[in-house]
Amino acid sequence: MAYESSLAASLIPYTAGEQPGDGSKWIKLNTNENPYPPSPEVAKALAGKEESLRLYPDMDATALRRAASRVFSVSPEQVFCGNGSDEVLAFAFAGFFAGKDVYTPEIGYSFYPVYADLFGVHLRRVPMHPDFTVDTEGLMQGGPIVLANPNAPTSLGLGMGEIRKLAAHAKDAGEILLVDEAYADFAEENALSLLKEFPNLLIVRTFSKGYSLAGMRIGFALGHEDLIRTLKKVRDSFNSYPLDRLAQAAGEAAMLDTAYHARTTADIIAAREETRRRLTEAGVEVLPSQTNFLFVRADARDASRVQRALREEKILVRHFSSPSLAPYLRVSIGTMEEMQTVADALIRAIQREA
Repeated sequence: MAYESSLAASLIPYTAGEQPGDGSKWIKLNTNENPYPPSPEVAKALAGKEESLRLYPDMDATALRRAASRVFSVSPEQVFCGNGSDEVLAFAFAGFFAGKDVYTPEIGYSFYPVYADLFGVHLRRVPMHPDFTVDTEGLMQGGPIVLANPNAPTSLGLGMGEIRKLAAHAKDAGEILLVDEAYADFAEENALSLLKEFPNLLIVRTFSKGYSLAGMRIGFALGHEDLIRTLKKVRDSFNSYPLDRLAQAAGEAAMLDTAYHARTTADIIAAREETRRRLTEAGVEVLPSQTNFLFVRADARDASRVQRALREEKILVRHFSSPSLAPYLRVSIGTMEEMQTVADALIRAIQREA
């Protein structure tokens, strides 16, 4: 379009997963959503909020930040909230990375290159090891570092010993380490224990996976007060009222219902491990997962045929077309009943296409 700026013309947008709208019954496992409804406390928190919607929301999401401080044992000043982790990541790219060389694993969240283009970041993509594990030594080249841990879409997680090494290297270089922990609820370890040790560590999380609130678009960051102040400065240069009243109330209620969160998370992990066991016993290669999805080798070269076969059975999964990822499918974890159906369908489709 002739009216576009050169920046807009150069952007390659992020491609989101399909959201079917035909009213048919799908087993929808292509966007890593939670298969369970949010905590019952969410509905209670939203009841009667209609009248208050005429007023602007609390720009600092004070109650939600206090809830996060209780759950994660940090001060409210160490918490930043935004419209989904994507917005928080965008503010971080603008606030900490603009104009810099930033090191990231070659395979990772596909929004990182979009933000890099948008904010003038020189994204240095470090090749993975052949088994899809992250080359931590390759990331330590003197600049800031950003990585998803556990990784998307491979589902693998780095141990905290490796994260500590990255944080220490970035600190010595006078830069930050941003750890995108969108899937930390389903992992054995997370970087929270490193916050007191490293003032240059910024952790970004979401309510879309573990808290069943993808439709509310709530994300947050945890880090040193100085890092949080930078995020607030960037936010207030765009939109000082990012989270609406309903999102703040829903997020607070969901986060404080720790028992419900623990129960549904355990159910997802159980379904994940049972599905991986069944697929592995059938001879299907599945990477060990620290997330709410499985990364399944469904074809020797291109798993898109298996993806189409599953779609014919009303099962949606995600396929990535890049050569290194093309043999694989990313399969979000549904309920145990759904995953029994999906495992059967996957095995049939893979054997048929072999």
